[in-house]
Amino acid sequence: NDLHEKKSTADLMSRYVAKETGYGVPKEGWRICLAHEFKEKRKPFQAKDVSLTHIFEHVGLGIRYLKWWYKKTQVEKKAPFIDMFGAQPLRQIYGVPLGGIGGGTITRGWRGEFCRWQLNPGMYTYKTVTANQFTVCLRRGGQTVYQQVLSVERPPMLQGWNWGYCGEYAFYHALYPRAWTVYHLPGQNVTLTCRQVSPVIPHDYKDSSLPVAIFVWDIENKNDYDLDVSIMLTMVNGSGHKTDKGGGHWNEPFHLEKEGEAVSGVLLHHCPAVNPYTLSIAAREQADREVSHQTAFSPKGTCSSLWTDLITDGRLDSPTGSSPPTPKGEKVAAALAVGCSVAAQGHNSLEFCLAWDMPKIMFGSRERQHLRRYTRYFGMTGDVCPSLSHYALTHYKQWEQSIEEWQKPVLQDCSLPSWYKSALFNELYFVTDGGTVWTELPEDADVSGGLRSESGGLPAQPDVIKEYGRFAYLEGQEYRMYNTYDVHFYASFALIMLWPKLALSLQYDIAGSVVQQDSAERLHLMSGRYSPVKAKNVVPHDVGDPDDEPWQRVNAYLIHDTADWKDLNLKFVLQVYRDFHLTQDQQYLRDMWPICKAVMESELKFDLDGDGLIENSGYADQTYDGWTVTGPSAYCGGLWLASLCVMCKMATLLDNKEAYEHYQDLLDRGSAAFEKLLWNGMFSSWGNHSNSVMSDQCAGHWFLRASGLGEGEFKAFPVDNIRSALKTVYDLNVMSFAGGQMGAVNGMRPEGVTDRSSVQSDEVWIGVVYGLAATMIHEGMRSEGMRTAEGCYRTVWERLGMAFQTPEAYCEKGIYRSLAYMRPLSIWAMQLALGSQNDCPNHDNIKCMVLVVDLYSV
Repeated sequence: NDLHEKKSTADLMSRYVAKETGYGVPKEGWRICLAHEFKEKRKPFQAKDVSLTHIFEHVGLGIRYLKWWYKKTQVEKKAPFIDMFGAQPLRQIYGVPLGGIGGGTITRGWRGEFCRWQLNPGMYTYKTVTANQFTVCLRRGGQTVYQQVLSVERPPMLQGWNWGYCGEYAFYHALYPRAWTVYHLPGQNVTLTCRQVSPVIPHDYKDSSLPVAIFVWDIENKNDYDLDVSIMLTMVNGSGHKTDKGGGHWNEPFHLEKEGEAVSGVLLHHCPAVNPYTLSIAAREQADREVSHQTAFSPKGTCSSLWTDLITDGRLDSPTGSSPPTPKGEKVAAALAVGCSVAAQGHNSLEFCLAWDMPKIMFGSRERQHLRRYTRYFGMTGDVCPSLSHYALTHYKQWEQSIEEWQKPVLQDCSLPSWYKSALFNELYFVTDGGTVWTELPEDADVSGGLRSESGGLPAQPDVIKEYGRFAYLEGQEYRMYNTYDVHFYASFALIMLWPKLALSLQYDIAGSVVQQDSAERLHLMSGRYSPVKAKNVVPHDVGDPDDEPWQRVNAYLIHDTADWKDLNLKFVLQVYRDFHLTQDQQYLRDMWPICKAVMESELKFDLDGDGLIENSGYADQTYDGWTVTGPSAYCGGLWLASLCVMCKMATLLDNKEAYEHYQDLLDRGSAAFEKLLWNGMFSSWGNHSNSVMSDQCAGHWFLRASGLGEGEFKAFPVDNIRSALKTVYDLNVMSFAGGQMGAVNGMRPEGVTDRSSVQSDEVWIGVVYGLAATMIHEGMRSEGMRTAEGCYRTVWERLGMAFQTPEAYCEKGIYRSLAYMRPLSIWAMQLALGSQNDCPNHDNIKCMVLVVDLYSV
């Protein structure tokens, strides 16, 4: 295993020719040479990839989708929430995103490019802005001896700059929320280490909301003489979006001094009609640092004047006053340079801050304004970039200390493999870069859905939402629906373990929508039938599309009528108890109990035979919406039994004997029916007309184990059956698929052949695999669980070049589906499972992750 670890890292680093290891770069993480090229180039799954068999099965869906897609894109001029004809191509370039939670993100690629932008909430711009660069200038004895853009690119524009840094002398290292890029400057005997820091800190609900990032440049001078070193950051006013040329944008220098610390830099005011914002580049003013700027330059042509300005004396001209507003069709950029002296055989450092301020946001419908979370601390006036920069530059060392204390127990645990440590932290990128929004609750908002506490509902403004705000993240950057609930079921482990208040806030929002109904009828594309948008006492599929009005209009997903899904309600119930188990929030349990009872009663309509086990008719459930099953199924049936089990537990905690007896009776009868109809002696079959082995068949038991249940008085499945099923899944879905090197395929025939009966059965779903691995760990199959999950990490991060865009799915060959997806956050379920093992060195630490007291709420 150690040899495998070294070989994998060596492959990504094989072209690195320097020996320098950088300044303070950790051992663990994802590391890649800037000259590396991924050999395998995959294509996204699109409509043309559907097989002829499946086309005939779904020809009606295809025609209806095409008509809807045409109306959406050509008539309404809107982006479809899922675009089967315009999937994003695979760009093997992404690195750690910049910024905290819910204030927008800017992704910096592993080669240094600023290349993915989510400033407008939930909407992405996939553009590399060429002029956004760091440049180094070395001077000796008053003369510039070296000046280089720290980019391996050779673009056709900005020819007055020195491009083409040799990537073989540099490497990138990611351990979210930080990243390091190490540049050895050929022939100069100087090594630069750029450390990127964003304030993403567990159990912190203030600093973690800030739209800022810090770049610390550590400079090592291995020469026998002193050097003067300047680093210049250039930034275009915009994000590569068409509004960059919309006109009216302008820049101005700023200086802010308070609490004995001064910062200065340039503000870039971006002024579109909707969601205007300001970018800023800034540095601290110190006696032994020189900060200079260029307020405005045009990022087109050769741009040689800016290059000459820096090369002349290692500093910029620093003009005063604002730039004029840009005329339509033109762009404007700014530059900031910071310089210092570095002694012979010495070290010094320089700091930059990138901040952005879009305090008031509107979604696509433009119906109402929302305030981002950070405005609670910095105001909503739209002029707080100087204050944000000052705060970040004077607090980032505290952030790093908190991050290191959080990550240290995992990184120092020698029983955990290196790939797992990288996956665990780096998959967290999606918490910030999942189109995430974190907003304040408006004073007039009512999240109860109209059913108040006194009538068995919720408070109009639950305390946790009032205090900690509203949180939403996309199902995926390409599947543009907020808080898609069947997927959040898997991803929610990251939130409940690291930011539990956000997890509970999200649950209250979902609970309030359960009691709502929207009787307006719409066409559902799968069935071709018209039915209501939202039925009462049914959990919504999602809370809306950012191109519409989230929270106001739920169920942006219109493929199916979600009132027919069985799993959404069950996943709500399972999460309610799991969250209570991990937080011990008694008020939350009391508030959620009547909602849980309501959704469980609505599920009983699917108990068609009266045997205590719900059944499917046609499409089985929301998660596996391509698999047709009639009658009971292992997946939904298992979730149902697990939900009955937690209802019994909650009834006991709430001293509700009548409810306990009701749910225990259903559980006893349902368990007997489940074993009789679905258990075949080795595993639970997918359905009574299919003996395929489903990788996710133990999902219900997984949640019981994660909730401290699953054995003793509160269990739903015989332990021997669970372990037999997991062994079968491991032998067939894992080890008999792709040589055991790519995780667990969704469906496998008992004879060891991949199930291709549906569009999704031959896919590997990374987030499901992490959940499966967690289940194995809970059941004492730690080595099998680790081997199962490792296949996904190696495939995504080391083979396919999908770092920081982990997809929903890939097949054994050729294609992938839905880049940058929510579900892989379920890797934190593995960490919870590891912590539940009494012999785990991290046992106490993992409990502490969840139950830690939030200092900001004290």
